[in-house]
Amino acid sequence: MKLNKNINNIQNKDILQGLSKDEVDKRIKEGNYNKAIDSVSKTTQQIIIDNVFTFFNLLNLVLAILIIIVKSYENALFMGIVISNTVIGIIQEVRAKKTIDKLSLVSASKAKVIRESKEVEVNTEDIVLDDIIKFSSGDEISVDSIVLQGSVEVNESLLTGEVDEILKQEGDTLLSGSFIVSGTCYAKADKVGEHSYASKITKEVKKRKKVNSEIMKSLDKIIKYIAIIIVPIGLILFLKQMYVLNYGFKKSIVSTVAAIIGMIPEGLYLLTSISLAVSVIRLGRKKILVQELHCIETLARVDMICLDKTGTITEGKMEVREIIILDDKYNDENINKIIGAMTHTLDDENSTFNSLRRYFKENPNWEYNNKVPFSSERKWSGVSFKEKGSFVIGAPEFILNEKYISIKNKVEEYSSKGYRVLLLSKYNKDLANDKLDDDIEKIALIIIEDKIREDVEKTFEFFEKQGVKIKVISGDNPVTVSEIAKTAGVKNADKYVDASTLNNKNDINIAVDRYTVFGRVKPEQKREIINSLKAKGHTVAMTGDGVNDVLALKDSDCSIAMASGSDAARRTS
Repeated sequence: MKLNKNINNIQNKDILQGLSKDEVDKRIKEGNYNKAIDSVSKTTQQIIIDNVFTFFNLLNLVLAILIIIVKSYENALFMGIVISNTVIGIIQEVRAKKTIDKLSLVSASKAKVIRESKEVEVNTEDIVLDDIIKFSSGDEISVDSIVLQGSVEVNESLLTGEVDEILKQEGDTLLSGSFIVSGTCYAKADKVGEHSYASKITKEVKKRKKVNSEIMKSLDKIIKYIAIIIVPIGLILFLKQMYVLNYGFKKSIVSTVAAIIGMIPEGLYLLTSISLAVSVIRLGRKKILVQELHCIETLARVDMICLDKTGTITEGKMEVREIIILDDKYNDENINKIIGAMTHTLDDENSTFNSLRRYFKENPNWEYNNKVPFSSERKWSGVSFKEKGSFVIGAPEFILNEKYISIKNKVEEYSSKGYRVLLLSKYNKDLANDKLDDDIEKIALIIIEDKIREDVEKTFEFFEKQGVKIKVISGDNPVTVSEIAKTAGVKNADKYVDASTLNNKNDINIAVDRYTVFGRVKPEQKREIINSLKAKGHTVAMTGDGVNDVLALKDSDCSIAMASGSDAARRTS
């Protein structure tokens, strides 16, 4: 449990106080806590049942009973192999379960709640009814809640299939299973555990997403054919040896059993499970949590991997490198105050915005009328300050639109060196909504650097040797992404496209064949790129760490999330 005594931006005293320890204990005793209805791994009992009660074991047991009936005990030794395989399978799966459970404990989703006037970080399973929870950009909503203060944009696509971002304000309900796209709010836990919306859906829809496993499909076919032919063939063999060859009852049974044993692929299912379980254990030792056993096979079949740039190719540790003033009316001091006021007013939580917070530390305490948090869809955020005016910061081409041409060369000069470029602008109107018109004044360009990971070149060399193709999909400027991808050693990284020019699915279908790097990609476009690649026959893996990656992670054959990423990305993968 992690404590933080400094609770900012809370105005309501009831929210500031939260629940007391006695109130929390009382709710836990009453069962009003966020108890998970699903376990990441199977229980020990389930593992034993799954390994003992198999079709193969049943066939072998029937044959062993026949051998015992004729008292030819020495010919029942084949059951030793069956028992050994079953025991080995149970041991290996239990070991894999222990590995998964340990990693699950370490990587468990956290939530920030207010208790006894302190901000406390707890596991989501420890949230109780009426807890005051702080939700920020990237957080998965773990319990049904009612917004008490603040406003957030929420994506409920994992529940409803609709990808539109929904604005939630005071009094609105946040449904468990959705995730915060932008903004920060304080909400009261309204329904927890099995009473939450996501839990009810899980209960009603017990089918999980079908596992795309060629091995399991092949084994199922073998079992089907064996089940159809083994009984009549066994009967024919017995009758032939009993009445045609006159072997007698005992010898006929023994010979028939011996012949049938050779037809059964002993322990094939078990050996498959064992190999997958061993793979899970080996990955677990490298601090990788496998949430679906058969994704090991899917991972082995991957021939196309789609990577996000920030936090995957790069370290995700952004640093402000330079400020380029575009308007002589402003100087470094003005800009420091403007951005300082914005970073202390906005609740955006991402690596870029945090780099601005570290660099522009001054807080002039300006009062504001309205604020628009950052989202991957619009790619900018802004604040309307009282008496000071409105200011916007974000991707230059999305803020300026047609006027972007005036600074395009300057932006691409830095983008071509692998830097991220933000534009600070003054908007001569109040930010009443998330739409901007042409009444904008350019103030300065903020140049931000993100370092490439040290071992990334070796990783891409490995992928190339294994015949795995790479696509880099990012919300950044395509020139920046291309330059970083080239430096990192991605083959054909000079083939890039601005996804904002791809207007429909047909454009995307053509682009996935032509280009390696995709820049200015919106979340829904990431999903369409993944589905386009799958439709072309590729087995696609997707790596990501942010809420903007969730839709693509969900639709990929094998989704991989960074442990340092958002709750939504980790839970989806």
